Amino acid sequence: MTVTLRSLETAVPPTILVQTEARDVFAAQPGLTRLGRRLVQTCFDQSAIDTRHTAVAEMSTTVHPDSPVFFDLAAGLLLNPGTKARNDLFAVEASTLFIEAAAAAVAACDGVGPADITHVITVSCTGFFNPGPDYKIVRALGLDPAVQRYHLGFMGCYAAFPALRAAKAFCDADPQAVVLVVSAELCSLHVRTSNDPDTIMGSSLFADGAAAAVVTARELPSTRAVIDLDHFETVLTPVGEDSMAWNIGDQGFEMVLTTYVPRIIDDHIVGALEPLLAHEPALAARPYRDIRHWAIHPGGRSILDKVEAKLQLTADQLVPSRETLRNFGNMSSATVMFVLKHILGLPAVDARESICAMAFGPGLTVETGLFTKVAAVPANDPRRTAGAAVGDLENAAAR
Repeated sequence: MTVTLRSLETAVPPTILVQTEARDVFAAQPGLTRLGRRLVQTCFDQSAIDTRHTAVAEMSTTVHPDSPVFFDLAAGLLLNPGTKARNDLFAVEASTLFIEAAAAAVAACDGVGPADITHVITVSCTGFFNPGPDYKIVRALGLDPAVQRYHLGFMGCYAAFPALRAAKAFCDADPQAVVLVVSAELCSLHVRTSNDPDTIMGSSLFADGAAAAVVTARELPSTRAVIDLDHFETVLTPVGEDSMAWNIGDQGFEMVLTTYVPRIIDDHIVGALEPLLAHEPALAARPYRDIRHWAIHPGGRSILDKVEAKLQLTADQLVPSRETLRNFGNMSSATVMFVLKHILGLPAVDARESICAMAFGPGLTVETGLFTKVAAVPANDPRRTAGAAVGDLENAAAR
């Protein structure tokens, strides 16, 4: 029995931050030291990000509230609201994104409607409220009130993998299960002006977005490519607990993201992949670049650089991750889903193509997944069950 991700849709808030404009705002804040201004310039300019989206409408150049909470446009000042004000906005704006992404994923899934959904898994680390986003989705989409609901909170950038792994487990247990997985992150709610390098780094990288997927083992025809969820693994690196963290402060959530993180990934990424690739010895025996697609969570440009160099991947294999970073920034747990959606949209070379996916988070935690992209063919087509990523191996042998 194969568990398949049959639709994947994304959503972003309408307000766009242009990276150079955001840089200038952060660099002009009072209280920054000379070193702080230099760090702002460096972090923003070297981020490899052009645009990001934010749920904080006040960050728009066209919004002028009488009593600004986050940004005083007239004075050019970043304000410093408390955690409650930030979380109150999360409850409103995250609900919109959760519902938008979820509705789009269900509508895009051939052969599945709202009445078919048996489980809802929601993911976020940037806010809390209850009744939560799982409840909001059930009500807004008119799902069965008895649908099973689960929320994964405060895990960080890797949380899409535990959510997809749980969805696979539900479908393995019940072949008729249809699981809706939805991640929404409003990282920009927690930005602030500071001379602290970690805070400046986070302000240059993080953004808002949502992604939703429908996962099921039901055999259904599809008019678009889908992804078979083959294997998942989790690895904790022996170092890094103090290098990436996410804490709750009085003025929002506080990111710890040190410059040591890319080095940790460089030192331990090969070991983190070993238990995953052990599931597929034919793939494990070949160079990493022979796995056609790589869905790497773009935690930052330097992380992608380290992954590409260490695994000796081609520049083309990192395009989905780099383009996601360039156009959307780091949206925490939702980001790798944007990368997978990019891969789904690429023209198919073979009926079945391997995807190695990876995300990093506090701990340092490395979550990995080995998937198969399946071209849009009917459920009874022999190519649909011809064996995992045969085209990948045949093409590799030809090279």
